Amino acid sequence: ILYNNIKKLIGAEIPDQEIRSIILALGITSDTESAEGMELLVPPYKVDVTRECDITEEVLRIYGYNNIQIPSKVNASLSNSIRPDKENTQHTVADMLSSNGFSEIWCNSLTRASYVIDESKVVEILNPLSSDLGIMRQSLLHPALESVAYNQNRKNADLKFYEFGKIYNLDNGEYKESLRLLLIISGNKQAEQWNQNAKPVDFYDLKAAVDGLIGRLGISGLQAEKIEGNGFGYGIKYFRGDKDIVRLGSVAETDKKRTGVEREVFYADIDWDAVLKIVSKNKIKNKEVPKFPSVRRDLSMLVDKSVTFDSLKSIAFKTDRKLVKDVKIFDVFEGGGKTALPEGKKSYALNFTLQNEEQTLTDKQIDAVMQKIIHNLAQEVNAEIRK
Repeated sequence: ILYNNIKKLIGAEIPDQEIRSIILALGITSDTESAEGMELLVPPYKVDVTRECDITEEVLRIYGYNNIQIPSKVNASLSNSIRPDKENTQHTVADMLSSNGFSEIWCNSLTRASYVIDESKVVEILNPLSSDLGIMRQSLLHPALESVAYNQNRKNADLKFYEFGKIYNLDNGEYKESLRLLLIISGNKQAEQWNQNAKPVDFYDLKAAVDGLIGRLGISGLQAEKIEGNGFGYGIKYFRGDKDIVRLGSVAETDKKRTGVEREVFYADIDWDAVLKIVSKNKIKNKEVPKFPSVRRDLSMLVDKSVTFDSLKSIAFKTDRKLVKDVKIFDVFEGGGKTALPEGKKSYALNFTLQNEEQTLTDKQIDAVMQKIIHNLAQEVNAEIRK
């Protein structure tokens, strides 16, 4: 042992002679000594004394912890980390999806030339091993559909997959890699039981998974719009400004035929790079649990078929951001038979949750907010309230 090492670890200046006396008094003998330290022989019964730090602990115990002065300052080094932590964010989402019945897949980045989406941007392999591995994938969809077909051909038709992976493009002579997240579902969401029939998955099962993922990451303020084509039979996209964040819907028939898939498949393509960029700007906010009760009011209205729920929801929040806490849809009706609606119209039934975090709402305040919402809905989307 070295006296300086013991002093450094204890954090106090103890005379060398005192350290030597304590060690020898504990029954530990000295083999050789020098001005810097000692070589010791530790009795066999001291089985926990095997290192220099163990000797230091023995010295400190006898010297007395109370004799070590607490320093007036503490030195620490701060480490800067990039937000968000990409791995932690990815693990959070992966854990959430796995907990909801999804299985992670890893597909080959090399794929068939027949899966090309944009010929001008394709990244070709100069010396491919086979025609099935001739290009770098431009989408996560086609390799994932091959996994779906593989499972369906082996009587495993009820599937929920997700994959984090890169896509590759050649843009103005530069090779670019983009990180994406793919969600894909097919088959039944619940198996046939004695008390219930099998229920197939639909678009809204996928949308619920995507909305849950977005909510878990604290992303808000996305706009929605219907889409067709570009790999989708039908679907919607979430975007912010001119940047598409998520596209989700049913897989186009041409893509299913190309990969040998027979059943209906739904998928979501998420721009993971864009998601990480949004998450990096998130701020954590804490607030008290509301002390005052919330109030629910329902409205049924006729609107044009082109009007979406998102637009109605946006109008409600713009009317009174302080009191309108939530807007949900509980019925949609487009008519038929004796209850047919006017041509080009559909019926929405919405419920509005109102709450003041500072006081209990009165009937007069509630009615005033609802009248404003009714007026704004009529002005902006020509909504007719059904009574």
